[in-house]
Amino acid sequence: IEQPTFPKITEMCVKMIRRVNDEEGIKKLVNETFQKLWFTPTPHHDKAAMTRKILNITDVVAACRDTGYDWFEQLLQNLLKSEEDASYKPVKKACTQLVDNLVEHILKYEESLSDSDNKGVNSGRLVACITTLFLFSKIRPQLMVKHAMTMQPYLTTKCSTQNDFMVICNVAKILELVVPLMEHPSETFLATIEEDLMKLIIKYGMTVVQHCVSCLGAVVNKVTQNYKFVWACFNRYYGALSKLKSQHQEDPNSTILTANKPALLRSLFTVGALCRHFDFDQEDFKGNSKVNIKDKVLELLMYFTKHSDEEVQTKAIIGLGFAFIQHPSLMFEQEVKTLYNSILSDKNCSVNLKIQVLKNLQTYLQEEDTRMQQADRDWKKVAKQEDLKEMGDISSGMSSSIMQLYLKQVLEAFFHTQSSVRHFALNVIALTLNQGLIHPVQCVPYLIAMGTDPEPSMRNKADQQLVEIDKKYAGFIHMKAVAGMKMSYQVQQAINTCPKDPVRGFRHDESSSALCSHLYSMIRGNRQHRRAFLISLLNLFDDTAKTEVNMLLYIADNLACFPYQTQEEPLFIMHHIDITLSVSGSNLLQSFKESMVKDRKKEKKPSSDEETESDSNSGSASESEEEASKPRRLRKRVDSDSDSDEENDINSVMKCLPENSAPLIEFANVSQGILLLLMLKQHLKNLCGFSDSKIQKYSPSESAKVYDKAINRKTGVHFHPKQTLDFLRSDMANSKITEEVKRSIVKQYLDFKLLMEHLDPDEEEEDGEVSASTNARNKAITSLLGGGSPKNNAAETEDDESDGEDRGGGTSGVRRR
Repeated sequence: IEQPTFPKITEMCVKMIRRVNDEEGIKKLVNETFQKLWFTPTPHHDKAAMTRKILNITDVVAACRDTGYDWFEQLLQNLLKSEEDASYKPVKKACTQLVDNLVEHILKYEESLSDSDNKGVNSGRLVACITTLFLFSKIRPQLMVKHAMTMQPYLTTKCSTQNDFMVICNVAKILELVVPLMEHPSETFLATIEEDLMKLIIKYGMTVVQHCVSCLGAVVNKVTQNYKFVWACFNRYYGALSKLKSQHQEDPNSTILTANKPALLRSLFTVGALCRHFDFDQEDFKGNSKVNIKDKVLELLMYFTKHSDEEVQTKAIIGLGFAFIQHPSLMFEQEVKTLYNSILSDKNCSVNLKIQVLKNLQTYLQEEDTRMQQADRDWKKVAKQEDLKEMGDISSGMSSSIMQLYLKQVLEAFFHTQSSVRHFALNVIALTLNQGLIHPVQCVPYLIAMGTDPEPSMRNKADQQLVEIDKKYAGFIHMKAVAGMKMSYQVQQAINTCPKDPVRGFRHDESSSALCSHLYSMIRGNRQHRRAFLISLLNLFDDTAKTEVNMLLYIADNLACFPYQTQEEPLFIMHHIDITLSVSGSNLLQSFKESMVKDRKKEKKPSSDEETESDSNSGSASESEEEASKPRRLRKRVDSDSDSDEENDINSVMKCLPENSAPLIEFANVSQGILLLLMLKQHLKNLCGFSDSKIQKYSPSESAKVYDKAINRKTGVHFHPKQTLDFLRSDMANSKITEEVKRSIVKQYLDFKLLMEHLDPDEEEEDGEVSASTNARNKAITSLLGGGSPKNNAAETEDDESDGEDRGGGTSGVRRR
């Protein structure tokens, strides 16, 4: 206002105006700023100020050409609504001024062009002016009524550039809104509009055809009732389609068809577009003929959806989508259901066709929404006199049934590798939920999964839907949280471009936040829900759950990076990790021992294949049993203090391995879950700087207040479970087992055994001696999580230091800090 010539004004306005839907405080600020800037009446004599204002508005509109104009509509609506009941209406007055001056500005601009040499060039400025007029007409069409005659000649613009097409489309959209409001428009004016529109429909491409047919619909249906004119146009294209169909049936490879392809594409699109805006089964169109037009059109369009050329198929599906807006009941036809569902669920089907089907559903829902809002406005006008019982709500029942039909396939489209398919699927689901057409609980896991999408716009949209559902139905999110996490893993698998790399559960940016962090932050507020959710996730690591290793890695990543706020959260997880370890760990050791070959002396009758194969070897579990019977002090020394003894130990176990390596691989596979839990505990311990005793003292039944302190996070602590990553990258589960691999598995088994023996610290020992047992435990952990010296577990990322420390044995790490 004070420095109107400042060059960055447009950019500043664009940034501010986008926040028009933000929280209340910001919204109020934005509204006030623009009311001052644009929507305050200008004194009549101050032409310069008016011109500045117009240039400023059109600049902002032009700058937002690619991001959409929702903000402008929202702003205008907010401002006009705020003064509805006031006697003095400055915003309304300012709008009238702006519209009148914009039209004047356009006419002057035209004159200046005709005087200069570059005649016939429609610049961006003209497009911006006409777009701005359209935005005004969309909110208050009355403002444009007196200018309709001025706008009509622009329909005859000669089209050569993108800008010319924009002018025509916007003028058609303006006339569509304004002509029905005119009182007694002249016959010649209406006839000219009809002819101009018809010429455009016959001559130009899809976007122009769409807007012109829409405008023609408004003019003919609401004003002129000139049905014969439209009927002739429809028959022209319908006839062409029928002819092309019979030619195709006679000889699908005929050259005539190839030559006529452009005509075929145009006819498919135009017939559909006309059916969207006109109901040709009314007597006004077909007279007293008994032919059912909509079924004939359906049959024709369905025929071309089976065409061999994908472009023809796409246009036929677009045409169908248009026809369904006028006659939604056609979507219940068996052949349509089969077509839509097969396109959506077939993995090999072309992406363009999938997107087109989703776009069709989206357009149908948007039209329904507009129709319902209009019905709502009309109802409010007459609500006082009407009886509520008479108000039938048929259309929402129809759209609800339609969405029930296609819901499953649309949701499954979330797992598509192409982001454009996921984008349209999400749009359809958002519209369906906003209109309340389905029970939201079935969408929750899919929305949680979409909340992990790499594209921020999609993540935010999915998260927004979840927040809405959570407001209305408390508990739904928590109920489906684990299913949602599993589904998000499937989405990540689908998106993963390099199949060799394991799917990870955090974002690969500087925040390295968990992919499901939004889900966790929604659940964490309720202690009971949060604990149930965390326990369900940890239960997946149980050896009986048989979860695949990469999914466990994905969940461990999430658990490592969730946005914990109080000490209670990580302590609760560590407490449960200990419980799971003691149960799963001993089961694992037991099953490994059982698979080892029994000693010859105690040879039993073979009872299963595994034992038959394994009877051939000798030298056995008796050793490990002997081992277990030694006193604790001794055992420890044998296992970890002297390398040669350990070697012997490995050798003796190697001798007892069965021929069949399945149990070995099984052990390596199942142990990944336990290794991940160990890593996770170690990571949380380092991240939050907890001491062993603090973890030991924690009890989940204590009152919440004790552990309500905020977490003091360390920076640069990364979760990098090297062994699991190696296991997945080398595809050990499916590869040939070599001696070396066998040795490493046996070593893992022995470390494991040692860890299990020292899992519970001996409380009865004196303070000085606790450390011996704790040391043994930490040594075993270090060994399990990547070998004794930090050298061999240098991570591939930059987090060597924290990793070395992670693995340098738990307590010592904490004490060093």
